[in-house]
Amino acid sequence: MRKKLIAGNWKMNQTVTEAGHYFEKFKVKAREDVDLVFILPFTDIPVAKFFISRSSIGLGAQNMYPAESGAFTGEISPLMLKDLGCTYVICGHSERREILGESDEFIARKVKCALDHDITPILCVGETKDEHDAGKTEEKIETQVRAALEKIPTDKVSNVVIAYEPIWAIGSGAAATADEAEAVAKLIRQIVKNIAGKKVSDQVRILYGGSVNAGNINDFTGEKDIDGALVGGASLKPEEFISIYQKA
Repeated sequence: MRKKLIAGNWKMNQTVTEAGHYFEKFKVKAREDVDLVFILPFTDIPVAKFFISRSSIGLGAQNMYPAESGAFTGEISPLMLKDLGCTYVICGHSERREILGESDEFIARKVKCALDHDITPILCVGETKDEHDAGKTEEKIETQVRAALEKIPTDKVSNVVIAYEPIWAIGSGAAATADEAEAVAKLIRQIVKNIAGKKVSDQVRILYGGSVNAGNINDFTGEKDIDGALVGGASLKPEEFISIYQKA
């Protein structure tokens, strides 16, 4: 049975001081059946580690360069992340794809590099509104998933978390319906099955992301192929995020 996962992506929000105030308010009893992870700006990771070090809450980063070191000014390596205590990293968030022009090939390198360093990649996939309206969702999702996974050893594919984040729903307040999200999650699981086999596809955790809140989280986690959520704006509110975690 796949364990549920709730991950909060703060994006480019919260100074170190603000993060400290946040975690002073974040009081929650850990659950055995749901993993909880904070995906934070690099500057906030040390203060978060200070507050949650004695808990089972996980830490992750929003980005990572696919090399251990080198002349890559402004980038962060997997070794740096591990030294900070990070066990997760987002690869291919739509904002990096759309704003910073990251290609499927480059994202695939990040996924492989994370796995090679025992960091769990959260691979984000999703379609734009135009692609959604034109009926190209399945084509877009398959292209992104295959590009990221086809060169990964089969025995490592099950360690990848895949987050379906329709770009038209992110931050819009208009989440996909549970039926829409489940249909894409089911498609993703089938693609993984075609790449790595049924056993692996049954193990891969698939999240939904895009305007998730305490009011709709159960709609998504109640679906057969959705194993949790990648939460954006709602994760910036301690009480709301606690509620999402408790309801998942």
